[in-house]
Amino acid sequence: MEQSPAAQRPTKRSLMSSLKEAASTTLGRSSSFKEDSYLASHLKPAEIKALEDLKKMLSSASSAPPSMWGIPLLSGDERADVVLLKFLRARDFGVAQAHAMLMRCAEWRSEFGADEVVEEELGFKELEGVVAYMHGWDRAGHPVCYNAYGVFKDREMYDRIFGDEEKLKRFLRWRVQVMERGVGLLQLKPGGINSIIQVTDLKDMPKRELRVASNQILSLFQDNYPEMVARKVFINVPWYFSILYSMVSPFLTERTKSKFVIAKGGNVAETLYKFIRPEFVPVQYGGLSRPGDLENGPPKPASEFTIKGGEKVNLEIDGIESGATITWDIVVGGWDVGYAAEYVPSAEGGYTIAVEKPRRIPATAEEPVHNVFTAREAGKMVLSIDNTSSRRRKVAAYRYFVRKPTV
Repeated sequence: MEQSPAAQRPTKRSLMSSLKEAASTTLGRSSSFKEDSYLASHLKPAEIKALEDLKKMLSSASSAPPSMWGIPLLSGDERADVVLLKFLRARDFGVAQAHAMLMRCAEWRSEFGADEVVEEELGFKELEGVVAYMHGWDRAGHPVCYNAYGVFKDREMYDRIFGDEEKLKRFLRWRVQVMERGVGLLQLKPGGINSIIQVTDLKDMPKRELRVASNQILSLFQDNYPEMVARKVFINVPWYFSILYSMVSPFLTERTKSKFVIAKGGNVAETLYKFIRPEFVPVQYGGLSRPGDLENGPPKPASEFTIKGGEKVNLEIDGIESGATITWDIVVGGWDVGYAAEYVPSAEGGYTIAVEKPRRIPATAEEPVHNVFTAREAGKMVLSIDNTSSRRRKVAAYRYFVRKPTV
């Protein structure tokens, strides 16, 4: 048996007010990008005409119309309209240009073997879950792909993966494999989930060494996966990134720029929480999701709250019976806070137990606190987060399970 998270009550401040504050912050700073619904009722007359014209061009070709991601494009399937509209959108509804792009993509997929790559064993086990991987969903249900190339600052690792042209080709094939797995998670239907979220970690990324690989990946994705990414979140952004971005920004369309979210090193969790629930954010980015957590079904939802600068928050988990076991996880974005846990018996005269003595958790901590405690008498658990030595507001999340004693 589990107790509802509603049982907890912070003593310094109402948790409900914290949740409302977090929600208003999230809504106030959301990306301006609005994803297409692909519903026919939402299309403009000119867009409907462009879609029909593209279908005519495909049907008039001497060769058989192509399929994309297992969807025949002239089958009358509503999913085919979604795919065609993606190519049209990528070319501002220029029919001839969208047709040319689509045919080049179909040719590339055939030559590359894109439909078969998902099942291939490419020998990159050491990169899975580290360099590029699908992990969880955002708040709207989009699959999330994480990218982190910092491991390649190690020269031995770099040479092992990119040492020659053949190795680079195999890596690009593996990166396409990850993308194809992401597309395989999409519904590709009007009103459905039709794009993924990309989170790119720029920490320690050797930009000069990876220039060739990065350019080829970017080119492959731009040419062959149109409108497959709803949002691009850059985290752990170095100081020079803003300079580079300001240089290329004039050449980007407003639609492309509206997809970008850029976060500096200290704002990783705060930025990701705007789009992704904490139980789906990997632990190294200030979330609660450890490797393998999602393999056994949806995780237990976490409660989110914020801690103002100069504030101490106490989270109370009450109604714990004698003999019950409580398990909890708690994380604070950017840490650098004091933390303690104590158990307070309900009976008068009972002695408070210091479950975890007060300690300072540094900003460098990459794992959430995880602990288990079995109560010998009825009472409540109090988790304390002390941010009184900082002026900075921080996002935080926690969850707990209470298992009642077995008779």
